Amino acid sequence: MASLLSYSETTAKRERVTAPYGSWKSPITADVISHASKRLSGISVDGDCRLIWLESRPNESGRSVLVKEPEKPGDEPVDVTPKEFAVRTVCQEYGGGAFCISGDTLVFSNYKDQRLYKQSLHLKGSPPLPITPDYGGPSVCYADGVFDSRFGRYVTVREDRRENSVNPTTTIVAIGLGEKDTQEPKVLISGNDFYAFPRMDPKGEKIAWVEWGHPNMPWDKAELWVGYISEAGDTYKRVCVAGCDPKHVESPTEPKWSPKGELFFITDRQNGFWNLYKWIESANEVMPLYPLNAEFARPLWVFGMNSYEVIQSNAQKTLIACSCRQRGRSHLAIVDILRSSLSLLDIPFMDIQDITSGNNCLYVEGASEVLPTSVAKVTFNDEKSEVIDFQIIWSSSPVSLKYDSYFSLPELIEFPTEVPGQNAYAYFYPPSNQFYQASPEEKPPLLLKRHGGPTRETRRILNLSIQYWTSRGWAFVDVNYGGSSGYGREFRERLLGCWGIVDVDDCCSCAKFLVESRKVDGNRLCITGASAGGYTTLAALAFRETFRAGASLCGVADLNMLKEETHKFESHYLDNFVVSEKDCYERSPINSVEKFSCPIILFQGLEDKVVPPDQARKIYTALKQKGLPVALVEYKDEQHGFRKAENIKFTLEQQMLFFARLVGHFDVADEITPIKIDNFD
Repeated sequence: MASLLSYSETTAKRERVTAPYGSWKSPITADVISHASKRLSGISVDGDCRLIWLESRPNESGRSVLVKEPEKPGDEPVDVTPKEFAVRTVCQEYGGGAFCISGDTLVFSNYKDQRLYKQSLHLKGSPPLPITPDYGGPSVCYADGVFDSRFGRYVTVREDRRENSVNPTTTIVAIGLGEKDTQEPKVLISGNDFYAFPRMDPKGEKIAWVEWGHPNMPWDKAELWVGYISEAGDTYKRVCVAGCDPKHVESPTEPKWSPKGELFFITDRQNGFWNLYKWIESANEVMPLYPLNAEFARPLWVFGMNSYEVIQSNAQKTLIACSCRQRGRSHLAIVDILRSSLSLLDIPFMDIQDITSGNNCLYVEGASEVLPTSVAKVTFNDEKSEVIDFQIIWSSSPVSLKYDSYFSLPELIEFPTEVPGQNAYAYFYPPSNQFYQASPEEKPPLLLKRHGGPTRETRRILNLSIQYWTSRGWAFVDVNYGGSSGYGREFRERLLGCWGIVDVDDCCSCAKFLVESRKVDGNRLCITGASAGGYTTLAALAFRETFRAGASLCGVADLNMLKEETHKFESHYLDNFVVSEKDCYERSPINSVEKFSCPIILFQGLEDKVVPPDQARKIYTALKQKGLPVALVEYKDEQHGFRKAENIKFTLEQQMLFFARLVGHFDVADEITPIKIDNFD
């Protein structure tokens, strides 16, 4: 304690160095970020009630590994996945739901061949055994599976690319677990474009699932069905629970059976917010559990989401632990179904993703503005009315807390948009470094980030990639424009027919709001974004004059090319956002190169099937020919988004240096070797 106090006293006495914004030195380096930040892709509990999680490791080229909670506190976690395997599915390209556990049996999808493997969690050293056929390559993939104890099989979504890799066939299949030789999976459900959440009831007599078809995305319009299982293991009768009534436009998601065989799910049919419902089987009706203008789920971009758990189900009481989200903040809540009540529980997380039941506890994936993405063990009192213990079991970035004195805390801002009476939201991070200050006359440069999707949400969590900028003297703003999720269907649908207009306007309005609020320098506004965020970046630079430079990561330059070349899941995504061919042409930045007037840097993975590399190459060539400062960085063996530590580091550093050289008018403190900028160097 003495050394800590003396360090604090030294820090307090030390005078701050006055230096230009953007030139400050920071210990939050790109090396720290790229090697310290692991991704979490699912949590579960084994037969011993110990947590198992799936983490992606940048320092192993993004390899995804299942890890088991140590038996004794203080011991090291144990890798479950052998070194020659990686747990990841490419189903719908975005994956998710790559593993499932029942007792001591694990089934997982192996990244290299996309086959399913069965592994014992108790027999140490027992090799994983394949349970699906070898088709000579990763042409068939699986996701979102569950065990069917009645028939000793595994029920899962299958995406089959053998006949058509562009338009694969998606079904729900059953795979035997007892045979020594792998057999062809048995098709249980088929006929629609997409399926998710196959869930067996406790007796194995019914199966629930969600399905949807083109041109809808699962958050636009979907259907929840229940099928009855025959003695032969087939579905012999089907009932539509939600999504088939023409009176309701809804997107049901996350069906779940209670131990008593009750079916719960989430949908947005009444108030436009994803709320909890229960199916009344006898009347084939649905009943809201606790209507609230809050989101109890999030868009189905990846398989295997788990936003709630039935934690008590008996004659006296049925309780559901869930996440509910309002105005950019998540809350852990308990819904008492019999009393029709909702109680909020106090935990340090301000953002919650998945929830998994443990032994008299919950494992909660969450984060806050000072905590990186983590998994916490949350223990209740007997009445489930109060949290008595909160313990972090896993952290995506354990080293983060070393730098807490540098953290910039976000401010939720609500700003006016171009549409009178409509506001949008953002998180504003001011520059923050305990050892530096700028002159009173200077305002900081701003980097505005636009999230991907576009139907996604930026969230109020500790992200060292943001702190990388703010600790060097940049202001940073993360925008939830009209069309983002997290604020209900009405807000989400502001983008219908208006992609490339509403999102661009809202980003420009946010930047102008911060300039008018005297928080940032209006002559040093930069914009960055990945995927759909890259499209908004390019569109803002082509069609507006707000920003001075931009960075596009795997961004869209040509909407028509995207419609023709992207994968099945998003092949009709644009249909609702950009209605006509004329709009597609006019809103594509590649067709308005003459309107660009500022520098751009582009980053692209060469294995990207969502936004193929030709998009980046096309806009790069056009801007180079026009004479604008432009740079293109291509990464071999990277897909949609970058997983390798060296590429994460390089992308971050080169963005910083690019903006500093062309817009910032300052020297960065880090030693970074610049890449060649065409029409500048």
